[in-house]
This record gives sequence, structure tokens and C-alpha cells, in this order.
Amino acid sequence: MTTRRARRTVRSAALVAVAAAAVLSLTTCQSGGDGTAAGSEKAQAGVGARTVTSAGYRTTAETAETAETAETAETAETAETAQAGAGSPVRTQTLVDGSKAEIHELGDQHYRVKIISRGSVLATLETKGADAGLDANDMFVVLTLGGEVHSWMGGGHTGPGTFKLAGGWTAKVTKTGELRYRAQIIGHDGSVDATIEANQHDVGLDANGVYIVLGAGGVISSHA
Repeated sequence: MTTRRARRTVRSAALVAVAAAAVLSLTTCQSGGDGTAAGSEKAQAGVGARTVTSAGYRTTAETAETAETAETAETAETAETAQAGAGSPVRTQTLVDGSKAEIHELGDQHYRVKIISRGSVLATLETKGADAGLDANDMFVVLTLGGEVHSWMGGGHTGPGTFKLAGGWTAKVTKTGELRYRAQIIGHDGSVDATIEANQHDVGLDANGVYIVLGAGGVISSHA
């Protein structure tokens, strides 16, 4: 009887040891699984971070902004090209010295004239809200807001001073600075009806059919 109880005790101890080993193995497997899962999550998080912050790649917003900028530039370039096309010559006119005036219409009361001699452009006049004028070596040219071109030779007076002009006008020319002159255009009653200023470039005026040019050098001339 004693021998049998001893065998049972040994067998029970063996069963307890096996059970303990099984529990330890299960715990180790679970710990390893959690570590693998955590490592996988960290790896995925790392890939995501690199995708967002990698140099050389643009976000959707940046790509859209770049496309919009390119489209705006293309639209502006197209508009500028169209405006240049609108300035094609409307006619050509021979000036008093034999050169050609190529007249371009740019818009309402907006004209440009290229003075051409022997294939070369000698000068350009443009109306920008006012008549334009040119003193070209004693040939005077006026371009009006209506796109008319008038030219004549000589008849210049060098200011400062007061001078009689065509059509009964009087011009009082004063010097205001280097290559800067002002001319007051005075009518029959003594009133100042117009003022033109040559600020380092020539200016012109259509005074009721009398054409006046004031040069940056102080020379004024008129023609009816």
C-alpha cells in the first residue's frame, strides 16, 4: 500500500511540471506576438512619415498651386500676344523729309507711329492720353489722339522766351530743369488755354488744327 501511494505522488508531480511548462511556453509566445505587432505598427508609422516629409515630393496642394501659377502666366502671355497683334499697322504715310510713318492702332485714342528711313526705325511716337510730338533735326512731327500725323520743316524758336505761333497763338516758354521746358499756349484774349511740358522728351499738341511741338532742348515750332 505504501508503494502505490508513492507512485501516485511522483506521477502527480510530473503532471504539475508539464502544466507549468505549457503555461510558460504560452506566455512566451504571447509576449513575442505583441512585440512583432508593435514592431509592425512602428514600421508602418515610419513609412508614413517618410512619405509625407520626403524631399523632392510635393503635396496635392503644392501641385495645384504650381499648376495655377503656370496657367496664370500662360493667360498673361496670351493676352500680351493678342495686344501686340492688335497693334498691326493701319496705314503708312510719307513725311515731309521723305521718311515713312508706320501708324499702329493700339486701342481707343491709342496710337503708335514708327518713323522709318531706309528700313531702320529712327523714332517712335505714342499717344498715351495726350497728343505726341517729335523734334527730329528740324523736322517736326505731331501724332494726335485720333491717329493723324502731321509733319513740317523749320520755324523753330529756342526758349526760354515768348514767341508768336501759327494761328494767332503765343507760346511762353520757360526752363524748369535739365532738358525740361514748359510752354504756356496763350490765346487772343491773353488767357492760357493749354500747357505742355517737355520732361526729357519732346511733346506735341493739336491746338484746334494748329500743330505745336516743344522739344526737350527748348525749341518750339508750330504749323497750321
